[in-house]
Amino acid sequence: MTIFFRNRFWLVLSTAALLLSFTACHSTSVRPVPPAKIHSTTVTVAKDGSGQFTNVQDAIMSVPMGFTTNPVVIRIKAGIYKEVIYIQREKRFFHLVGDDATNTILTFNLNANLKGLDGKNIGTFRTPSTQIDAEDFTAENLTFENSAGPVGQALAIRIDGDRAVFRNCRFLGWQDTILANRGRHYFENCYIEGHVDFIFGGATCWFERCKIHCLGDGYITAASTPDTNAYGYIFNRCEITGVPGKKTFLGRPWRDFAATVYLNCSMSDVVRPEGWNNWGKVQKEKTTRYAEFGSTGDGAKLDKRVKWANQLTAAEAKAITIPAVLGGNDGWNPLAGNY
Repeated sequence: MTIFFRNRFWLVLSTAALLLSFTACHSTSVRPVPPAKIHSTTVTVAKDGSGQFTNVQDAIMSVPMGFTTNPVVIRIKAGIYKEVIYIQREKRFFHLVGDDATNTILTFNLNANLKGLDGKNIGTFRTPSTQIDAEDFTAENLTFENSAGPVGQALAIRIDGDRAVFRNCRFLGWQDTILANRGRHYFENCYIEGHVDFIFGGATCWFERCKIHCLGDGYITAASTPDTNAYGYIFNRCEITGVPGKKTFLGRPWRDFAATVYLNCSMSDVVRPEGWNNWGKVQKEKTTRYAEFGSTGDGAKLDKRVKWANQLTAAEAKAITIPAVLGGNDGWNPLAGNY
């Protein structure tokens, strides 16, 4: 009996020691591993040869891809870069940063009426001077331009990725300046000019404190928002101006369920009193989602707006926020400091 209890005592002690050792190794009080540090890959483009590259596309192609912990920063010195630029899908986390939007210009002059190798017109969607297929793209202090002029559809930029951010940029064109084709995008303190449908497509976009300048009698937006998307284009605290004597509509529906909202925007008399156009199709008035709140200026004749557009209440307008519009399933917030 004595030997049995002595052996059992040592067995209990050994088991307890093993349990304590296991608990120490797997305790939740162990200090967490710190997040990985971010180290960017930086490439410089300069027309005068003082950078690694003299054109932007070569710089883009020099780095296969970016990552959250290793974004790619392409610094572009002042100059006019006449080239077609393409950010392919695998090049995530690419950042194009110019010296200043007024003197760092990415431009080309394709238009829809040019002939392709098959002898047919290339069409609208093959005309962008810059095309973004990648996700998590940002641009700062740059001009995106299509210099074709008044010759029909000619895109300054086409955006097909998700989560693109543009700050302090200019977008210059005539017809179809910006094609926001799909995804969610954020524009802040940007200048956008054009004549007809110069902001169009099916993406969800937030425009914050942007200046929208109308060059002729036309339409600012032509949204094609899917019916499954709660929001299309949101213009918040923007300024709408235009060439003297010209008149524009706030938008017309490229597709049914087009969604466009103007919040607290200043509108010059370039904006027509009726505000919105149905693209000659009365049935679209039943599905379009057009609205305003807090519009001011000579173009904000709210009592003369078409009856099928909405004037939001203060509560309805307050509910339209960047997280609500751009958050999606991943909680994306372009103001969170990651972009």
